[in-house]
Amino acid sequence: MRSCNNRSRYTCVLLILLCFTVLPLTPPDFLSADPGTGLSSSSPPVMPDNEVTRKLLEQTLSSAEIEQEISRITTEQQALEEKTSLLEKRAASQQSAIQNQREQAGAIIRSYYMGERDGLLTAVLSAKSIGRLLALYDYYEIIIGRDRDILSQYEVDYKKLKATLSAAQRSSEELATLKTALVQQKDRIEALHEDINKGIQSSSDPASMSALLEEFTKYWENIGVHEVKTYFKALSSAMKHLPEFVQSHDGLMTRKGMIYNLALKEEDLNEFLLSQNELFKDFAFHFNDNEITASGKSGGLSLTLTGHYTIQEEPVNGLIFHVDHVLFNGLELPDTTRKTLEEEFDLGFYPEKIVSFLRATEVSSRDGVLHVKLSLSF
Repeated sequence: MRSCNNRSRYTCVLLILLCFTVLPLTPPDFLSADPGTGLSSSSPPVMPDNEVTRKLLEQTLSSAEIEQEISRITTEQQALEEKTSLLEKRAASQQSAIQNQREQAGAIIRSYYMGERDGLLTAVLSAKSIGRLLALYDYYEIIIGRDRDILSQYEVDYKKLKATLSAAQRSSEELATLKTALVQQKDRIEALHEDINKGIQSSSDPASMSALLEEFTKYWENIGVHEVKTYFKALSSAMKHLPEFVQSHDGLMTRKGMIYNLALKEEDLNEFLLSQNELFKDFAFHFNDNEITASGKSGGLSLTLTGHYTIQEEPVNGLIFHVDHVLFNGLELPDTTRKTLEEEFDLGFYPEKIVSFLRATEVSSRDGVLHVKLSLSF
């Protein structure tokens, strides 16, 4: 019995030793991400000081973004082609269906114009008995009612046809614009590819240069785009609450007669942003001479945004932010990216959210202050 127990102990010891021998003592490394910012621990490629190389990197970035734009335009073009074809078929069907109604409506209008319905009314009015009068009046009501129904239905169908034809026309014009844009972007990317290839071949080490450009492109597509959009999303979300901040802070708005003036200091805006999201602890706005810049760093990533505000009247009055430049790790993002960011994320400020009858009439910035003139609108 004791011999069996000894054998069991030896077996357990051997198994434990075997586990320590086969299994690693150190756990494998994993990519970590900060849930608050989404920043990956993956380091960005080293940005060279060489201006020629930096230009090549910007061209490569533009090439990658334009490829995305071409893909987007192609998808949108296919959808518009289907929509245009469907609208044209619907318009043709409506035109065919309305033709008979058009003829009937035309005949009815001509009969009224020529006085052909006057005889019916005369017959009603000349009836010599109540019974005859009621019978003729019912007959008159049936005819006039039928005329009215035909004209009303024709009017409804005609409006539908006009709306369909207008939609088909707009769709066709949008399609033509997209096709032009697609050709332009394809021309741009061909020229970029040619310049990039020349730059690679003229470098001292074409293989290393090609590898750097490929590494940077992958870093931008896998991490860079996400990080830039993270900041823009946070800014867009925060700006929705800026009217509440203005309302709750005395001194930001002053009134003179029917005119209000908002003077928002950059330190006030930065304080507000930080209160909205910890992401902005290393990110700050600056108000320069009619130019607004915002910049920040996080780990190996840096972002600088430059833009300006303009007044928008429709569909709602407000200050609309236009993106003029975006620098990612010191590299200028292409116009297609700026346009996409501007369309996807609203960084605007809407005075009616402070007071419903306020509207912005002027905006400017200088010496660290954003000035907005507001007037009453009833």
